[in-house]
Amino acid sequence: MLDQSLQFLTPEESAEVDKALLSSPEKFLARLTISTAKLLRVMAADLDTPIDALTAVQITQWFEQDAKLKREQGVNASILKWQSEDLE
Repeated sequence: MLDQSLQFLTPEESAEVDKALLSSPEKFLARLTISTAKLLRVMAADLDTPIDALTAVQITQWFEQDAKLKREQGVNASILKWQSEDLE
């Protein structure tokens, strides 16, 4: 089950992308970029680091910590609410 309390791409933002004169792959990348920008803001706040100072190591460690919270305390303890079975 997905928790929609923290959305990385709102329906309104998705609709704006849909209206753009872009190919399907470009629309996908636009949605990915919008949601990634929001996730990076969350990471930067969690790590008390400016977004432009985040490193690949910090981002990877953030994902590891979020996954650890999900495994140990359940999906609602993590920021990213998806589970692998949601993707099948």
